[in-house]
Amino acid sequence: MDFTQLPAILTPDIGLLFWMLLAFLVVFFALAKFGFPVITKTVEERKNFIDESLRKAHEANERLENIQVEGEKILQSAREKQSQILREAAETRDNIVEKAQQTARAENARLLEEGRQEIAAERSNVEKEIRAQVADLSVKIAEKVLRQQLELGDKQMAMIDKLLDEIPNDNK
Repeated sequence: MDFTQLPAILTPDIGLLFWMLLAFLVVFFALAKFGFPVITKTVEERKNFIDESLRKAHEANERLENIQVEGEKILQSAREKQSQILREAAETRDNIVEKAQQTARAENARLLEEGRQEIAAERSNVEKEIRAQVADLSVKIAEKVLRQQLELGDKQMAMIDKLLDEIPNDNK
């Protein structure tokens, strides 16, 4: 291939190459002095921001896990307290029911005993009344029998003498 026939743009001469190299070096040094530090600083800041964000996200995940664990503990504690309160309420209810039953039994026994005492008192009163009536009837019957037997005068005198003899004499 013959390079002499190519257009000048494709075959640069030495002077052009020198100026192009010089311009490249000036731009490169300018970028190295002013551009690259800014770019690397920005990239480093971005890297630090991302690292910090990742660290914070990791901490947030750990906190969330801790909060979930604490939430489960609190929920378990609440369940235990609820169970304990329900047990205490059941025990209190049973105690109240037992006390009410005992009170009812005592009241029932007291009323039963009062009833028995009233029945015994009434029975005693009825027995006294019956005895008084029987004694009254006996006296009346005896009086009537004696009147019939003592209608005759000599029988009356004999009976009076007999009764007087039966009475103990304290003057003897």
